[in-house]
Amino acid sequence: MGSIFKEKLGLYTDLYELTMAQGYFLCGKKDQQTSFDYYFRTNPYQGGFTVFAGLQDFLDALQEFTYTESDLEFLQANGFKSEFLNYLRKFKFSGNITSVREGEIVFPNEPLLSIEGNIIECQLLESMLLNILNFESLIATKAFRIKLISGKKLFADFGLRRAQGLSSLFASRAACIGGASSTSNALAGKIYDIPVSGTMAHSWVQSFSSELEAFRAFAATNPNNAILLVDTYDTLKSGIPNAITVGHEMAARGEQLKAIRLDSGDLAYLSKKARKLLDDAGLNHVKILASNQLNEYVIKTLLNDQQAAIDGFGIGTELITGKNDAALDGVYKLTEIDGEPKMKFSENVEKITLPGKKQLLRYFDNEGKFYRDGIMLADESPLDANTLHHRIHPEKQTNTEGLKCERLREKVVHNGRILLKSQNPILLHAYLRSRAALLPEEHQRFISPHLYKVGISNKLMTTRNALTQKLRTLH
Repeated sequence: MGSIFKEKLGLYTDLYELTMAQGYFLCGKKDQQTSFDYYFRTNPYQGGFTVFAGLQDFLDALQEFTYTESDLEFLQANGFKSEFLNYLRKFKFSGNITSVREGEIVFPNEPLLSIEGNIIECQLLESMLLNILNFESLIATKAFRIKLISGKKLFADFGLRRAQGLSSLFASRAACIGGASSTSNALAGKIYDIPVSGTMAHSWVQSFSSELEAFRAFAATNPNNAILLVDTYDTLKSGIPNAITVGHEMAARGEQLKAIRLDSGDLAYLSKKARKLLDDAGLNHVKILASNQLNEYVIKTLLNDQQAAIDGFGIGTELITGKNDAALDGVYKLTEIDGEPKMKFSENVEKITLPGKKQLLRYFDNEGKFYRDGIMLADESPLDANTLHHRIHPEKQTNTEGLKCERLREKVVHNGRILLKSQNPILLHAYLRSRAALLPEEHQRFISPHLYKVGISNKLMTTRNALTQKLRTLH
């Protein structure tokens, strides 16, 4: 697998990050050791979970997060001082990163990834980290919702032409983590070593004097992957009959028509009619694929309510853009400076952050299913933290004594060196499926999913409350 990053990426950040970094440098704070947490506040799509994705792309980008002379010239032209630019000339991340695994099922307000290092390097990474993790987690979650509905039926990412520019590459990878079996995006296929797939466009059919001639030519040039788009003119009167003709001609040559694709009209009605026509013609092996503005809700209706005879789906706009949610609301917050816990205080209790270096644990019920997640300080032992409190309503609590638990995070970067080996997105999906099997069904449903509970330890709650009181006194 390769990386999409060929340029140095030190400028892949918001200007204010560089402005603050220069300020830290000029104020003599550059050697302060800090810790920052990444988390999100709300599950997308009004769902009960989120799929964490984007870690590998972030780490690939991290390797290239340095500054070229032309970068420094650009910054100098924008008013940055020479002494700070000299610092950036040798800049390379040298800290530590701890993260949950890609493909993990996660929930709001959990510290999914923590970065430790000097204040400048940790600050400069914020925008890039949020850009990559928020987007890929959004798309992976959308894809997995589609996979939960489509089940054993395959679906492909057809979204390149509707994606927001080069984000299509990130999105194709995330879609495969979430459950897409392939992508139409050839560059993403090469970069990430994921299967590619595609059929034909209406322009192919239109470029020939007749639909039948177009089908014959396509089958002749693609005998091992002949998938015919049958709705250019009239699906039932010409498209499917012509596909049947070509299917018989291919069979006579010892070949097989692989599938037909429906891209418009009443997909349930047309698929059932198509299935009967193909079966009556002895072409039972020919699959029926469907595309055209599909999402998890449309697929659910097609398969569960209308019993459509569809074997697979090509999904574009709704998947690649994460529709109907424009973004995941992930944030990146300072939690410690030189060993002293830090927090953001707000009159809006939802936005009060959790101070200090932390760990994230998952507890299991007696059936081995996910039960609770617990956030506690890094120096705590799970054996000594048997009570988890609601983050906002601490009187609500759960006793975890005797429950099996696991640590959800692992170190992926140590002193600037990346420890994590690249994994194929299809393999990451297999991990996701194994985790989803442990998530109770009430958290997976689309309508009013059950809220998965995440609590904080007594010690973390006490630390937060003491710091809250201190901040109120000071400010």
